Amino acid sequence: MVPHNLVSSQAQTGVIAILAAGNARRMRGGDKCLETIGGVPLLRVLAQRAVGTGWPVSVTLPPDAHARSEAIAGLSISVMEVPDADDGMSASFRALASAAMPLMIMLADMPEIETSDLAALIAAYDGSCPVRATAEDGTLGQPVLFPPADVTRMRNLSGDTGARALLRDQAVRLVALPGRRAITDLDTPEAWSDWRTRTGISR
Repeated sequence: MVPHNLVSSQAQTGVIAILAAGNARRMRGGDKCLETIGGVPLLRVLAQRAVGTGWPVSVTLPPDAHARSEAIAGLSISVMEVPDADDGMSASFRALASAAMPLMIMLADMPEIETSDLAALIAAYDGSCPVRATAEDGTLGQPVLFPPADVTRMRNLSGDTGARALLRDQAVRLVALPGRRAITDLDTPEAWSDWRTRTGISR
């Protein structure tokens, strides 16, 4: 975990939102948010890493997501229920659109994102444009840190395309993260199996 003093004291405080309101259909009955890493559910692992930045953390959840709620119980975070979660990822963005502060969007199926990666995005943010993570080779990835003006525009998003439209036709500051952390998202049983084999990380 990165100590809070590694996040620039000059940075404007914002919110880290972990999007966990999806139905994980591609897991074919499983739940990627509840896949465990060393016995700890992924959603809790990511929430703990986000808390380590010193920024407030919010997790979006679908209605009646009891198991996911239990996975993050006791953490110093807020939970935002998304009643129209079936509309796709944009439903979470619309629910978050009232935040009048910088907002980092973090996906709930990216087990390699560390506190230090989130801190690097925060340190690169100066309020002028979004900050987006890339893989070490420059491949565009996640998370993305949006300034308040873009957060307000999230209320107009629809479908399951995320906030891609907000990144078009404007400057974006890119921050390269080590290896493939920014593009390693695991949303099928096969992806999880391959990742565990590659990394040696057990349940």
